[in-house]
Formats: sequence, structure tokens, C-alpha cells
Amino acid sequence: MDSRTQEHLIFEAHRKSAGATYLLWFFLGFFGAHRFYLGRTRSAIVQLLMCLSIIGIIPLAFWWLIDAFLIPDMVRDENLETIRKLGGHEKRLHEPQLNAPERAAASVDPRVEEIREMRRR
Repeated sequence: MDSRTQEHLIFEAHRKSAGATYLLWFFLGFFGAHRFYLGRTRSAIVQLLMCLSIIGIIPLAFWWLIDAFLIPDMVRDENLETIRKLGGHEKRLHEPQLNAPERAAASVDPRVEEIREMRRR
């Protein structure tokens, strides 16, 4: 198995799903489960503490609704962070620096190109 395939498999194993995030948000969102899943531990703990207090329930309800619109960006950011980690800034430290077009041509996964193209828009 070549390194490209290994990196792709590792990415798929660590990739976060928007569907799973929405399920967690809908059923366990008041406890911050969707934020724990996406690695946003601090805000998840704040949500968890807010749901335990009577005063915190009202602002938490608004936060819960707002999160419904923020989830796609949070999932994308987490997946891009995974790609960045797997893309190997550690490996690239010893390689010569590439300019943007050369770096885009040297990507690991075709979906990385799609994500980069979406970010440019």
C-alpha cells in the first residue's frame, strides 16, 4: 500500500460527519455532545454546565438553535484541520517550500482540491 492510500484511509477514519453531528445536536445538543464530537471541548463544557442551571437553559436554547446553522462550518473546519495534520506539515518541513499552484498539484486527495476550491470562492 502506497503512502497516498494510507493517508486517504487515515483521513477517512478521522473524518467527521455532518449527519452524525446533526444527530448529536438534535438529541444531545443541550449537553454539548455535538461540540465534544467536533473537538470543541471548552464550549461543550460550557453548554453542559449551562444545561444544569435553570438560568442557563434560556440562553442555551438560543445557542442550540444557532448551532444548527454553524454545524456545516464546524465540520468543514475540523475536516480541514485533519487534512492539514495528515498533509504532513511535519513531513514538509524537510521539503522545499512550494508556491500555491505547485502545492495544490501535490495534494494527497482529490477532495482536498475541491475543499481548497470552495474556500477560494
